[in-house]
Amino acid sequence: MKYLFCLGIFCLMVFASFAQPLHIAVAANAQFVAAKLKDAFTKETGITAKLIISSSGKLTAQIKQGAPFNVFLSADMKYPQELYSKGLTTARPQVYAYGALVLWTLKNIDLNKGLSILLDNNVQKIAVANPKLAPYGEAAIQALTKQHLLPSLQQKIVYGENIAQVNQYVLSGAADVAFTAKSVVLDSAVSGKGKWIEVNQNWHSSIAQGAVVIKQSNAAQMRAANQFYQFLFSKKAKDILEKYGYR
Repeated sequence: MKYLFCLGIFCLMVFASFAQPLHIAVAANAQFVAAKLKDAFTKETGITAKLIISSSGKLTAQIKQGAPFNVFLSADMKYPQELYSKGLTTARPQVYAYGALVLWTLKNIDLNKGLSILLDNNVQKIAVANPKLAPYGEAAIQALTKQHLLPSLQQKIVYGENIAQVNQYVLSGAADVAFTAKSVVLDSAVSGKGKWIEVNQNWHSSIAQGAVVIKQSNAAQMRAANQFYQFLFSKKAKDILEKYGYR
């Protein structure tokens, strides 16, 4: 509060800097759960935060280019590890959650038949996040490859930049089915819309999601970023993550 009693423009600038919200870069799979985590963190600490949602690969590229993000929640460990190796993070990335891949549709498609249903003539468009940028997209391609389905389905696949775009393809009817994150179909905004099945985790690499604090934060935001990072590994955060299907 001492900043409030200073006189002159300098003190006002210090207070404005302190009041800047925390900028949290979030992989699109965690869009909904990150909003819940942000709200719980703000309620507990009084620190406000803003979420920037995109694919893990695109967010990584932006961080390399100097984007003013304070914390990065990736959909894998590869991208945060890459940032760490370039000296852009305060420490090695840690796994904050393990995600699950699901197949989701709003149409009258019998998902109980498993991934083989994708060969059906009623399935014309399959939405998948860009596997070069989005780990969930990479996992989807791995699963299709493991089941020897990819060659037969190549012409049906429509790639989205990230999970958020893939979800829109399904919701708008542009795609018949989509590979998305379990956390998406469990959110209240989507829950009850259509049906989904979880993809066998043995068919793709483990979706270990990593978190890092970015170095290019100012002193006040660095403290806030470290507080959020610690909160992310707390029991309260873990309970929220589990409600969204994360392990």
